Amino acid sequence: MRLSAAAEAARVSKQTLEYYILLGLITPIRLPGRSGRFFDDTLVRRVRLINRLNQTGLPLREVRQIYLKKR
Repeated sequence: MRLSAAAEAARVSKQTLEYYILLGLITPIRLPGRSGRFFDDTLVRRVRLINRLNQTGLPLREVRQIYLKKR
């Protein structure tokens, strides 16, 4: 799905989704032969989790550190 649909599915604004991309919290999928960024269900679930963690008071900086350690 594209950015707008992914933001709606994750229940965040498009700006929030863009910000998460900018911070390196998520990386959209690039499909060969197609322009644009795409998001699958796994990325949408990740955005929901990141958003919930942030709403509970965990700074995005710390969320990013957690995800970087997993890689």
